[in-house]
Amino acid sequence: MTKTIDYLKASRQELKKVVWPSRKEVIQHTILVIAVSLGVAFFLGGIDFILTLLIEAII
Repeated sequence: MTKTIDYLKASRQELKKVVWPSRKEVIQHTILVIAVSLGVAFFLGGIDFILTLLIEAII
């Protein structure tokens, strides 16, 4: 039981050392992730559409 308590105390001390991002940084990074995800989705969707047209033209 002592090891568990020591572990929890050490974990709490480590969490106090963490530099958490500001609200502004979180919002900026969230928007960036969404934008990149949409960009990749549209790119892959476009490639899929073009390849589908090519395959249908061949067949």
